[in-house]
This record gives sequence, C-alpha cells and structure tokens, in this order.
Amino acid sequence: MGVPLCSSAAVRGRLSVYREFAPRPELAGVVRCTWEGVPGWSRMLRVLPDGCVDLAWNGERLFVTTGFGPLRVPLAADGRSVGLRLRCGVAGGLLGAAPVTDLVPAGALEAAVSPAEQRVVLERFVARRLRDGFRPDPALPAVVRELAIPGARVDLAADRLGLSERTLRRRLRAATGCGPKEVQRTLRFSGFVRRIGELATGRASLSTVAAELGYADQSHLGHECARLSGSSPARLVAGYARHAGVAGIHQTTLS
Repeated sequence: MGVPLCSSAAVRGRLSVYREFAPRPELAGVVRCTWEGVPGWSRMLRVLPDGCVDLAWNGERLFVTTGFGPLRVPLAADGRSVGLRLRCGVAGGLLGAAPVTDLVPAGALEAAVSPAEQRVVLERFVARRLRDGFRPDPALPAVVRELAIPGARVDLAADRLGLSERTLRRRLRAATGCGPKEVQRTLRFSGFVRRIGELATGRASLSTVAAELGYADQSHLGHECARLSGSSPARLVAGYARHAGVAGIHQTTLS
C-alpha cells in the first residue's frame, strides 16, 4: 500500500491526520509499522504503490491492500482507520490463500475499544503466525535492497546474493506476485514520492531527482508517474505544496 503524501492536512477547518507506530520488536522483521488515520472529511483516497501490503480495518471491515498498483479507498468523514503494514515480500507467505477475515476475526477488532487496541489485535495475528512456524523467505530483504538501488541489474543482484537469476525471479514472484522489473519500478517510484518535499520547496529539480533515482530522463519519470499514480509529477508536487504549511512528507498516497 502506502501512506499519506502529507501526515496531516486541513480543508475547510477539518483536519485529516495519519500517524505511524513502530511494531513490537519481535515483529520488526515482518512488520514495517502499524498506523492510525482520521480522514477529517469524506473522499476517495488515491493510494499509490510502495511495494508493501497492508491489513486495514475501517471500523466495519478488514481488507488487504496491494503494494504494486494504485487503488481508491473510500473514506467517511467521521471514520477512523487502523492498519498494519507488512514489509515487501512478506504478505504472500504470511496470509496464504485463506480470506483475511478467516485469519483475523472481525469480532476481535470490533471488541477492541480504542485504535491502539485494534492495532494490538493485528499485531497478535502476525505474532501467532510466527509462533505457528511462518518464516519469510530469508533472501527477500536483501533482494529488495538490491532492486531498490538506482540502475540495479537483476543478473548482477542475483550474483551478489549468491543466487541464480532464475532462482531470484522465482522466489521474488512467490513472495510478491511480481517479477523484478515491476518491483524495481515500484520501489523507484516510492523513492520519487519520498522526495516530493524537496521538489515542492525548490531544493531539487525534477531532472536531478529523475537522474539520481535511475530514470532514463525526466520524460521517463513522467511516464512512470502517470502509470503508477494517474497523475503527472507536477500534479503530485502541487498536491503536496497545498498542504506544506501543515504537514511533512511521508510516502505514498494522495487524496
């Protein structure tokens, strides 16, 4: 999934807030963070891909969001959402083929009286899977780090990790459902979104950011941005700039 482009924003006197929390230490190898969000006003939230998968509870249902494609999530003005973000490459083995509602009963989330308790329910699910013997592919963190390097080549990454290229591709697809190129594309785009604050304040140019992230040129960045967000880089930067006075950059969603 991703996180709000801005950690807080105000529209017509209403405040939208998003906060992240570190996971329990024993879960840190599997869980990137837990989070809470208060929408502030009704809208469809456009979620941009970052390579991670979230378990999200909106007060009525539990759902899984993919990390490799944009989507729209409806938000109610008076709602509150909580979630747990899994690290890239973890979700396939952790969740398996069973419906998520079979894995984390909605009743446990409904019975939790606060967002903090709801986050604990989600963490307990992951802890139980670990106790039951689930272990993520030990090579995946290193594979993801290699593919996030600008200009990374799959064959060279495999060689550095002591894997054949075929094995790397097979294990990556089993863990993420995607091949190396799609993972690379998503991680590179996520790197661009993390730098939107610099672009909005004039501390960097699009051409410089494109080159540093490994895009062929600024046009290549624009094409990939449109593919993964539905917007141009300029529109994403403008969206950040509208709320620059009340928020700091996070990563990968935009309302």
